Amino acid sequence: MSLRLGDTAPDFTQDSTEGKIRFYEWAGNNWVVLFSHPKDYTPVCTTELGEVAKLKPEFEKRGVKVIGLSVDPVTDHKGWAKDIEETQGAKLNFPLLADHDRKVSDLYNMIHPNANDTLTVRSVYIIDPNKKVRLIITYPASTGRNFEEILRVIDSIQLTDNYKVATPVNWKYGQDCIVVPSLSDEEAKQRFPKGFKKLKNYLRITPQPNL
Repeated sequence: MSLRLGDTAPDFTQDSTEGKIRFYEWAGNNWVVLFSHPKDYTPVCTTELGEVAKLKPEFEKRGVKVIGLSVDPVTDHKGWAKDIEETQGAKLNFPLLADHDRKVSDLYNMIHPNANDTLTVRSVYIIDPNKKVRLIITYPASTGRNFEEILRVIDSIQLTDNYKVATPVNWKYGQDCIVVPSLSDEEAKQRFPKGFKKLKNYLRITPQPNL
């Protein structure tokens, strides 16, 4: 069965570039970004892994651990890591799962037979500290991911988990938010002392509440 938003992310034990990973134990009480790669020594993935290595401090600021996956063995991963450092100017600083037996790929529905029946697609999962899946994005193998967008979504989810707001189109941290429709105007006045602008009964804009 396909993994869907709100489902519990499956636990697993699998080899990685940082030794055996017991996923729930490794994740602890952190948020997690798990992202898959079709195979080692592929050009798009090389650029992605380098970018995530550079962005690791940004993920850590948000309480997020990152973990990659490719279907090749650890020995290949370690050789590939040298190429990543050489070409991208960033050393692999997070674990890369060696999913040679497709165990994790199958658990997370990363193999889409109509795209490729043996290799994982380019999938991203954001998993919260309760091990619930909060985002799933699947890209074609030819398209590199935008990890600034992944950070943006994490900012939005973490904000909207704690305040009665949603984030509008193209929202970035620090910009105005939307008051959720379930709040009455009176409740909104109490919750948002900076006030709100009412464009329609269902569309009310307020400054980001945690700033």
